[in-house]
Amino acid sequence: MSTGSDSDPTRHAPAVEAGAVAEPQRDYNHFDFDERVRLAPELPGVYLMHDRRGRVVYVGKARSLKARLNQYRLQQDDRFFVHLLNDVLGEIEVVVTASDKEALLLENELVKRHQPRFNVLLKDDKNFIHLRVGKHHAFPRLQVVRAAKDDGARYFGPYASASSARATLRQVNRYFQLRTCTDSVFRNRQRPCLEYQIQRCPGPCVLPVAPETYARHVDDVALFLSGRRSELVAELKGRMGEAAEREDFETAARLRDQWRAIERTLERQHVKLLDEQRDIDAVGLYREGARVAVAVLRFSSGVLQGAEGFPLKEQEFPDAEVLAGFLLRRYDGGAQIPDEVLVGVDVDGGDTLAEWLAEERAARGGPTRKVTVRTPLRGPKTRLVSMAVDNARQVFVDRMAGRAGRATLEGLQQRLGLRVLPRRIECYDVSNISGTDPVASMVVFTDGEPDKGAYRSFKVRSKSTPDDFAMMYEILCRRLERLDETGWERPDLLVVDGGPPQLRMAVAALDDCGAHDIEVVGLAKARTLTPSADKPRRSPERVWQPGAAHPVILPQTSNEVYLLTQLRDEAHRFAITHHRKRRRGRTLQSRLDDIDGVGPARRKALLRHFGSVRALSKATPDAIATVQGVGPELAARIHEALQGGG
Repeated sequence: MSTGSDSDPTRHAPAVEAGAVAEPQRDYNHFDFDERVRLAPELPGVYLMHDRRGRVVYVGKARSLKARLNQYRLQQDDRFFVHLLNDVLGEIEVVVTASDKEALLLENELVKRHQPRFNVLLKDDKNFIHLRVGKHHAFPRLQVVRAAKDDGARYFGPYASASSARATLRQVNRYFQLRTCTDSVFRNRQRPCLEYQIQRCPGPCVLPVAPETYARHVDDVALFLSGRRSELVAELKGRMGEAAEREDFETAARLRDQWRAIERTLERQHVKLLDEQRDIDAVGLYREGARVAVAVLRFSSGVLQGAEGFPLKEQEFPDAEVLAGFLLRRYDGGAQIPDEVLVGVDVDGGDTLAEWLAEERAARGGPTRKVTVRTPLRGPKTRLVSMAVDNARQVFVDRMAGRAGRATLEGLQQRLGLRVLPRRIECYDVSNISGTDPVASMVVFTDGEPDKGAYRSFKVRSKSTPDDFAMMYEILCRRLERLDETGWERPDLLVVDGGPPQLRMAVAALDDCGAHDIEVVGLAKARTLTPSADKPRRSPERVWQPGAAHPVILPQTSNEVYLLTQLRDEAHRFAITHHRKRRRGRTLQSRLDDIDGVGPARRKALLRHFGSVRALSKATPDAIATVQGVGPELAARIHEALQGGG
């Protein structure tokens, strides 16, 4: 077992062997990957990757440390940082654990301690706002706290913002009789305060209040904040009936007002989405490149209780790994643990995570029922995950959209070795059907964002037979001839859709036009390699550069790949739209020419009056008949012939 000081486990972690001999100073500049794999045990545990300065850059877990490290050695892992290991890796330290669960927990502790650059991190811990009820006071109060602690208290939340937590606190203070004063004020008060006068506090600071009675109020608050409000209403109605039988009408009236207020709250939010009595969290993920947003929808008895959003920056990890890391750090941070967690993709170690969640919930004094982490494939629960994904998309739009421009361009320049920052990028696409109605599109992104005012479309002049290479050459030459004209600013980077053949054609156009200073790349689309498999394997998006024997494989979840694929898809969309418009116009034009009684003069008059054949196809017979030289009978024939063509 490796026992370096960097990996001392704390809470949840397995004990490190006592009496371990101090290791000599490590040489992080001469790492032997083959020797590290040979010495690794075939046991579960955690591994810490150090860079050549000795800093921990990644912490991972494995059921077999030897097998996992061998995957890295053989480059059989498609995560973004694996191809960087030969350049940055200085040491791999391992800690053997007794089980997969211990490995999961130790990994979590070490990630929180070292904050490694390549791990999924929840750095924005200040967002975890909770409501806390202490256990060490006979008359505890409910208060807003920034983070949950392992102090024996009951925590509820987290809440998306301090304002939402305080709104809930005001609601509790209004309908449940808990004290609101601090402990110091409670100890020194000599007479009841205003809260007692308006019947929002029983005044335990100076009046004889039975602790068991107050504890019942605390339990009511716990039911309310846990989302079990129907259960709470039933409990209050039962106690109200008991008070009425004792002729304690004042208490019965207070309980009546309390349950009516809670039922009003339920009526306002009671959109039942699922016939399910358990507590459920639906977790959705939305990403654009390395920028990720996660949303959690909390359901109790099939009713949506709340939603939270979490923006995560620079997460160049597969979705499954992002979700696994997020779930572990969210629930370990004090979030209320449900009976079931629904996710859109299978998370790594989901069964182990579920087992830990059940134990953690029981340790907090919650139910001892089993917790499940699953990916629904059909049925109503898939709708809950879809709702969570929609919320994650909205979190992204509200809090992250448009923030990656400059950094993404700098990353693209660095990773592709470009001479200049690609502030203006142009991408081209050709669209035709068997060579007919050929058109091309030029899409422009400026500072990482679509610049739609600079988009251009072209009609291909030189070819009417299928030859995309020749068509693209023509379009690029026509565009490059206008480099110095207003509205045709010089691009920093050209992108063509395709591999080496398409790239060679683009280089030829640049050479023939004398635009040697403009850089160009080809973007080869990802394709399915094993379509018949249960989980089809896809090739990555590949970036080809002039003269290169091999493509550049950028991290597939990076902002740079997202930008390039967005650019290509936008060029394809724009070209298809223009092609369809041209084909539709040609089809309508030919149909107009085939109508008896419509010669050159009348066709010219119709087009002058309506502006286009498409507008004419949408006109009524009466409107067509108003054109000079077109009577009602001819107008009816024109209308009938053009119907369905627009």
